[in-house]
Amino acid sequence: MKRRDLIKHLNENGCVLTRESGKYSVFQNPVNGKETPVTRHLEIADFAARKICKLLDIPLI
Repeated sequence: MKRRDLIKHLNENGCVLTRESGKYSVFQNPVNGKETPVTRHLEIADFAARKICKLLDIPLI
């Protein structure tokens, strides 16, 4: 999956970018306060994208 598609899905479900790190962008779900890093690779494995969605408690892709 493309990173931009994952970020679009996160933003559509209310998640916001909280900070940028060296290799990661950290997104937070303001509804429940959970946050998780998203790697800056152009391609993100499907299982990793599903795990990110699960950690943020948003619908899976």
